[in-house]
Amino acid sequence: MVRFWKTLNTIYDDLIIVILVAVLLVVIYSAYDTGYVFKQAADDTYTRFRPDRVNAAGLEGSPITDDMVGWIVIDDTSIDYPIMQGEDNLEYLNLDPAGKFSLSGSIFLDCRNSPDFKDPYSVIYGHHMQYGKMFGALDDFLNEDYLASHTTGKLMVGRNAETTYDLKVIYAVSADAKDEIVFDITSDEEVRRILASKGFTGNDRILGLVTCTDADSTERTILFCYILEN
Repeated sequence: MVRFWKTLNTIYDDLIIVILVAVLLVVIYSAYDTGYVFKQAADDTYTRFRPDRVNAAGLEGSPITDDMVGWIVIDDTSIDYPIMQGEDNLEYLNLDPAGKFSLSGSIFLDCRNSPDFKDPYSVIYGHHMQYGKMFGALDDFLNEDYLASHTTGKLMVGRNAETTYDLKVIYAVSADAKDEIVFDITSDEEVRRILASKGFTGNDRILGLVTCTDADSTERTILFCYILEN
Protein backbone atom coordinates (compact mmCIF):
# COMPACT_ATOMS: atom_id res chain seq x y z
CA MET A 1 0.00 0.00 0.00
CA VAL A 2 2.84 2.38 0.88
CA ARG A 3 4.44 1.65 -2.47
CA PHE A 4 1.14 2.43 -4.19
CA TRP A 5 0.91 5.86 -2.55
CA LYS A 6 4.51 6.63 -3.40
CA THR A 7 3.83 5.79 -7.04
CA LEU A 8 0.70 7.91 -7.01
CA ASN A 9 2.60 10.85 -5.50
CA THR A 10 5.28 10.51 -8.16
CA ILE A 11 2.66 10.57 -10.92
CA TYR A 12 1.04 13.60 -9.30
CA ASP A 13 4.36 15.44 -9.07
CA ASP A 14 5.14 14.65 -12.70
CA LEU A 15 1.70 15.87 -13.75
CA ILE A 16 2.18 19.17 -11.90
CA ILE A 17 5.54 19.65 -13.63
CA VAL A 18 3.98 18.97 -17.05
CA ILE A 19 1.20 21.49 -16.34
CA LEU A 20 3.67 24.15 -15.19
CA VAL A 21 5.85 23.62 -18.27
CA ALA A 22 2.78 23.85 -20.51
CA VAL A 23 1.70 27.11 -18.84
CA LEU A 24 5.24 28.49 -19.20
CA LEU A 25 5.27 27.62 -22.90
CA VAL A 26 1.91 29.33 -23.41
CA VAL A 27 3.20 32.48 -21.67
CA ILE A 28 6.38 32.45 -23.77
CA TYR A 29 4.39 31.96 -26.99
CA SER A 30 1.95 34.73 -26.06
CA ALA A 31 4.81 37.13 -25.40
CA TYR A 32 6.45 36.19 -28.69
CA ASP A 33 3.18 36.49 -30.60
CA THR A 34 2.41 39.91 -29.10
CA GLY A 35 5.90 41.13 -29.91
CA TYR A 36 5.74 39.72 -33.44
CA VAL A 37 2.40 41.35 -34.21
CA PHE A 38 3.55 44.67 -32.79
CA LYS A 39 6.76 44.52 -34.81
CA GLN A 40 4.70 44.01 -37.97
CA ALA A 41 2.41 46.90 -37.10
CA ALA A 42 5.34 49.17 -36.28
CA ASP A 43 7.27 48.24 -39.41
CA ASP A 44 8.31 51.43 -41.19
CA THR A 45 9.46 49.60 -44.33
CA TYR A 46 6.75 51.26 -46.37
CA THR A 47 6.91 54.84 -45.17
CA ARG A 48 9.96 55.61 -47.30
CA PHE A 49 7.79 54.82 -50.32
CA ARG A 50 5.21 57.44 -49.43
CA PRO A 51 4.43 59.14 -52.76
CA ASP A 52 5.33 62.64 -51.65
CA ARG A 53 8.77 61.44 -50.55
CA VAL A 54 9.93 59.75 -53.74
CA ASN A 55 9.79 60.43 -57.45
CA ALA A 56 8.06 58.14 -59.91
CA ALA A 57 11.29 56.24 -60.56
CA GLY A 58 11.70 55.57 -56.85
CA LEU A 59 8.32 53.91 -56.70
CA GLU A 60 9.51 51.23 -59.10
CA GLY A 61 11.31 49.55 -56.22
CA SER A 62 8.33 49.72 -53.89
CA PRO A 63 7.19 46.40 -52.40
CA ILE A 64 3.64 47.75 -52.13
CA THR A 65 1.29 45.98 -54.53
CA ASP A 66 -0.85 47.62 -57.19
CA ASP A 67 -3.81 47.35 -54.80
CA MET A 68 -2.57 50.55 -53.21
CA VAL A 69 -5.12 53.30 -53.90
CA GLY A 70 -3.65 56.05 -51.80
CA TRP A 71 -1.93 57.11 -48.60
CA ILE A 72 -3.31 58.65 -45.44
CA VAL A 73 -1.58 60.87 -42.89
CA ILE A 74 -3.12 62.37 -39.76
CA ASP A 75 -0.72 65.05 -38.58
CA ASP A 76 1.12 64.55 -35.28
CA THR A 77 -0.10 60.97 -34.90
CA SER A 78 1.24 57.55 -35.87
CA ILE A 79 -1.28 57.32 -38.74
CA ASP A 80 0.94 57.38 -41.83
CA TYR A 81 0.06 54.40 -44.02
CA PRO A 82 -0.61 53.22 -47.55
CA ILE A 83 -4.28 52.52 -48.25
CA MET A 84 -5.03 49.20 -49.91
CA GLN A 85 -8.26 47.99 -51.52
CA GLY A 86 -9.12 44.34 -52.05
CA GLU A 87 -11.84 42.55 -53.94
CA ASP A 88 -13.66 42.19 -50.61
CA ASN A 89 -13.27 43.57 -47.11
CA LEU A 90 -11.57 40.42 -45.82
CA GLU A 91 -8.59 40.39 -48.16
CA TYR A 92 -6.39 42.90 -46.37
CA LEU A 93 -7.38 41.98 -42.82
CA ASN A 94 -4.34 39.70 -42.72
CA LEU A 95 -2.25 40.84 -45.66
CA ASP A 96 0.38 43.54 -45.45
CA PRO A 97 0.79 46.12 -48.24
CA ALA A 98 3.22 43.77 -49.99
CA GLY A 99 0.51 41.11 -50.16
CA LYS A 100 2.15 38.88 -47.54
CA PHE A 101 0.43 37.30 -44.55
CA SER A 102 0.46 39.60 -41.55
CA LEU A 103 -1.64 39.48 -38.38
CA SER A 104 -1.64 43.28 -38.28
CA GLY A 105 -3.01 43.43 -41.83
CA SER A 106 -3.20 46.73 -43.72
CA ILE A 107 -5.15 49.95 -43.74
CA PHE A 108 -7.75 49.41 -46.48
CA LEU A 109 -10.57 51.16 -48.28
CA ASP A 110 -14.02 49.58 -48.30
CA CYS A 111 -14.24 47.42 -51.42
CA ARG A 112 -17.48 49.16 -52.43
CA ASN A 113 -15.93 52.61 -52.52
CA SER A 114 -14.45 54.22 -55.61
CA PRO A 115 -10.64 54.14 -55.39
CA ASP A 116 -10.48 57.81 -56.39
CA PHE A 117 -12.34 58.79 -53.18
CA LYS A 118 -14.97 60.67 -55.18
CA ASP A 119 -17.84 59.03 -53.31
CA PRO A 120 -19.75 61.31 -50.94
CA TYR A 121 -18.79 58.94 -48.10
CA SER A 122 -15.70 56.70 -48.07
CA VAL A 123 -14.74 54.29 -45.29
CA ILE A 124 -11.23 53.09 -44.40
CA TYR A 125 -10.62 50.21 -42.00
CA GLY A 126 -7.61 49.24 -39.90
CA HIS A 127 -6.76 46.92 -37.02
CA HIS A 128 -6.69 48.28 -33.49
CA MET A 129 -3.07 47.74 -32.43
CA GLN A 130 -1.31 48.57 -29.17
CA TYR A 131 0.75 51.70 -28.63
CA GLY A 132 -1.28 53.63 -31.19
CA LYS A 133 -0.10 51.60 -34.18
CA MET A 134 -2.32 51.08 -37.22
CA PHE A 135 -5.71 52.49 -36.18
CA GLY A 136 -5.10 52.02 -32.45
CA ALA A 137 -4.39 55.76 -32.56
CA LEU A 138 -8.10 56.47 -33.09
CA ASP A 139 -8.77 55.91 -29.37
CA ASP A 140 -7.15 59.22 -28.51
CA PHE A 141 -9.65 61.13 -30.66
CA LEU A 142 -12.48 60.18 -28.31
CA ASN A 143 -10.92 62.73 -25.95
CA GLU A 144 -12.32 66.12 -26.95
CA ASP A 145 -9.15 68.02 -26.04
CA TYR A 146 -7.01 65.69 -28.13
CA LEU A 147 -9.45 65.92 -31.02
CA ALA A 148 -9.39 69.72 -30.88
CA SER A 149 -5.59 69.73 -31.16
CA HIS A 150 -5.33 67.17 -33.98
CA THR A 151 -7.56 68.41 -36.78
CA THR A 152 -5.41 68.18 -39.90
CA GLY A 153 -4.19 65.48 -42.23
CA LYS A 154 -3.55 64.55 -45.83
CA LEU A 155 -5.05 62.10 -48.28
CA MET A 156 -2.89 61.22 -51.26
CA VAL A 157 -4.95 59.51 -53.95
CA GLY A 158 -3.38 57.06 -56.39
CA ARG A 159 -0.17 55.10 -56.29
CA ASN A 160 1.81 58.19 -57.33
CA ALA A 161 -0.33 60.69 -55.41
CA GLU A 162 -1.88 61.99 -58.61
CA THR A 163 -4.21 64.03 -56.40
CA THR A 164 -3.66 65.22 -52.84
CA TYR A 165 -6.38 66.48 -50.52
CA ASP A 166 -6.18 68.13 -47.13
CA LEU A 167 -8.20 66.43 -44.42
CA LYS A 168 -10.10 68.20 -41.68
CA VAL A 169 -10.67 65.94 -38.67
CA ILE A 170 -14.03 66.81 -37.17
CA TYR A 171 -15.63 64.17 -34.94
CA ALA A 172 -15.01 60.81 -33.24
CA VAL A 173 -17.60 58.40 -31.88
CA SER A 174 -18.06 54.81 -30.73
CA ALA A 175 -20.72 52.74 -32.48
CA ASP A 176 -21.81 49.14 -32.77
CA ALA A 177 -20.51 47.22 -35.78
CA LYS A 178 -24.13 46.42 -36.62
CA ASP A 179 -24.94 50.10 -37.10
CA GLU A 180 -26.03 50.10 -40.74
CA ILE A 181 -25.83 53.87 -41.11
CA VAL A 182 -22.22 54.39 -40.07
CA PHE A 183 -20.85 51.47 -42.06
CA ASP A 184 -22.97 51.81 -45.19
CA ILE A 185 -21.07 53.85 -47.79
CA THR A 186 -24.37 54.81 -49.44
CA SER A 187 -25.72 56.42 -46.26
CA ASP A 188 -23.90 59.71 -46.66
CA GLU A 189 -27.05 61.76 -46.08
CA GLU A 190 -27.72 59.99 -42.79
CA VAL A 191 -24.09 60.44 -41.76
CA ARG A 192 -24.36 64.14 -42.59
CA ARG A 193 -27.42 64.37 -40.35
CA ILE A 194 -25.46 62.77 -37.51
CA LEU A 195 -22.62 65.23 -38.01
CA ALA A 196 -25.05 68.16 -38.33
CA SER A 197 -26.51 67.25 -34.94
CA LYS A 198 -23.00 67.79 -33.57
CA GLY A 199 -22.62 71.14 -35.30
CA PHE A 200 -20.79 70.02 -38.45
CA THR A 201 -22.64 71.16 -41.55
CA GLY A 202 -19.97 71.14 -44.26
CA ASN A 203 -20.75 69.90 -47.77
CA ASP A 204 -17.33 68.34 -48.35
CA ARG A 205 -16.96 64.63 -48.99
CA ILE A 206 -16.74 62.59 -45.80
CA LEU A 207 -14.06 60.07 -44.85
CA GLY A 208 -14.62 57.64 -42.00
CA LEU A 209 -11.71 55.84 -40.32
CA VAL A 210 -12.88 52.71 -38.51
CA THR A 211 -11.31 50.29 -36.04
CA CYS A 212 -12.52 47.82 -33.42
CA THR A 213 -12.16 48.69 -29.73
CA ASP A 214 -11.00 45.17 -28.83
CA ALA A 215 -11.05 41.66 -30.27
CA ASP A 216 -14.05 40.49 -28.22
CA SER A 217 -16.39 43.42 -28.83
CA THR A 218 -18.63 44.58 -31.66
CA GLU A 219 -17.95 48.19 -30.65
CA ARG A 220 -16.09 50.28 -33.19
CA THR A 221 -14.35 53.65 -33.05
CA ILE A 222 -15.01 55.93 -36.02
CA LEU A 223 -13.15 59.13 -36.81
CA PHE A 224 -14.87 61.40 -39.32
CA CYS A 225 -12.95 63.78 -41.58
CA TYR A 226 -13.85 66.15 -44.37
CA ILE A 227 -11.98 65.72 -47.65
CA LEU A 228 -11.28 69.33 -48.58
CA GLU A 229 -11.25 70.43 -52.19
CA ASN A 230 -8.06 72.26 -53.14
